Amino acid sequence: MRNLIKIKDKLPRTAVELFEILPEGILCEVIENTLYMTPAPDFFHQKLSIELSALIFNHVKSTDAGECVAAPMDVYLDDANAYQPDILFIDRANLGIIKDGKIKGAPNMIIEILSAGSERHDKIIKRAVYERNGVKECFIVEPSTKEVIAYYLKNKKFEKQATKKGKLKSGLLKKTFSF
Repeated sequence: MRNLIKIKDKLPRTAVELFEILPEGILCEVIENTLYMTPAPDFFHQKLSIELSALIFNHVKSTDAGECVAAPMDVYLDDANAYQPDILFIDRANLGIIKDGKIKGAPNMIIEILSAGSERHDKIIKRAVYERNGVKECFIVEPSTKEVIAYYLKNKKFEKQATKKGKLKSGLLKKTFSF
């Protein structure tokens, strides 16, 4: 549970500081030092999220590749961005970013499943922050069509791959996940 402090004791100076004093369970993210609150995802988003999470989690566990978790999980990428990606993977060599039960740094892989109203944030703004912070693989999934847009980090820039339907190909995990 997040530590709650009295606002009068210490006024938050940044959106991330405000984010950190909100009660647990509030659906929000800090995107480029602006706090965004969102409604809960719809049924189709959550159904796809659990399906992909299970596939990836089971593979990661069976290969002892690292850690895989699903939202809600706060990921502090830098001083102006705290996201809750739908699914994330941290490889064994990068597990040091897990500090005091929080993720402070870039996971190796991020999966964002689009929701009504999240398309611009996920496809443009958050993707650019993931790239800037060194996320190696970023997948954006449209739940209604199961289209997957894949971005792989090469020379500190994301390279967009051809859109696939119902297939998520991870070079990090050396596996294609079909859903």
